[in-house]
This record gives sequence, C-alpha cells and structure tokens, in this order.
Amino acid sequence: MLGFWAISILFVLAPGADWAYAISAGIRGGVIVPAVSGMLSGHLAATLLVAAGVGAMVAGAPGTIAALTIAGGAYLLWLGYRTYTHPATPHESTDAVDGTSRARWLWKGLGVSGLNPKVFLLFLALLPQFTSRAAPLPVWAQITVLGLIHVATCAVVYVVVAATARRVLSARPAAAKIVSRVSAVVMAGIGIALIVEQTLG
Repeated sequence: MLGFWAISILFVLAPGADWAYAISAGIRGGVIVPAVSGMLSGHLAATLLVAAGVGAMVAGAPGTIAALTIAGGAYLLWLGYRTYTHPATPHESTDAVDGTSRARWLWKGLGVSGLNPKVFLLFLALLPQFTSRAAPLPVWAQITVLGLIHVATCAVVYVVVAATARRVLSARPAAAKIVSRVSAVVMAGIGIALIVEQTLG
C-alpha cells in the first residue's frame, strides 16, 4: 500500500486538468466542495470499473477507448472555452452561490476526471500490479482499497490547491481573472492533445 501511495502522490501532484479545475473552483469561492467531490467521483468510478473487471473488457475494445478519449478531449476543450470566456472571479460571500451552481460545478468536476481516459487507463495498468492473490482479501477488494487511498490523496491535494487559489487570489480580481484564463487554456490544451493523439495515432 505504501508503494502504491507513493506513486499515487506523484500522479496527483502532477498539474493537469484536475488542478486547473480546482483552481477555477477556488477562485469562484463557495464551490470548492462540490467541484472536488465531482472530480473524486470520477476517480472512484474508474476504481470500481477496474475492481469489477469491466476495465479489462473496455480496454480490449479499442473503439470504446478511442470514443472515450475523443469525448473526454471534446469536453475539456468545451470547458476550457467556457472558462476562458467566462473566467471565475472571487465572490465576497459564499452565500451568493446557490444550489444550482454547486450542482453544476459537481457535474463538471465529474466530467473532468470521469471522461479522462488517462485516469482510467492508468488505474487499469497500475492497480492490479499492487495486488496479490495470496493476500487475505480478494483482488477486487484490494483494488478498491488502493483506489480509496488514491481518492483520499486526491481529496487532500485538490482541496489544498483550491483553498490556496482562494486565499491568494480572493483580493486580487485582476490576477484571479488571468489565472482563471490560464487554467482554461490548460484544460483546452489537454483536450486538444487527447483528440490529436487519438486521431493521428
């Protein structure tokens, strides 16, 4: 578990679409919990698919992976465009964020991680390597435990990233707008890279 956790930490600390989305949520204020919860749900879903053995079946169908990759890339491209044209800005009070807005951030967070084929494929390739058929727990339970460790690590890092963005940029609306747009470019860039990789690969 410690060996897997070390790799999980390195994976989570690598900035990407999740970080960009967490920063946007931090700048917005009042939506950190739903945004991070959405992303964690995507990682948890990937874990459960691998634990249930569905991952191996999906990976054996190249067309499915290609479709998922293009869909995920298109989603990140759209989200990047939306964030760039409507950059997140600090809010004086988190009370101004209503339930509909929180739900929207949750679903978008689920899309950011849930539609990212890199997360799914990484879990598929990585999790089984840290299991043992000689262990007291069945393999699917071991994968689930490892996945939960990863989700917990993600929760800590994403909340810290979002809260730091909130603390640093809450009193600097101009800087917050710039950072929000940079995050948007990162999300769109990753989306384009996924699509290009799949169409040219």
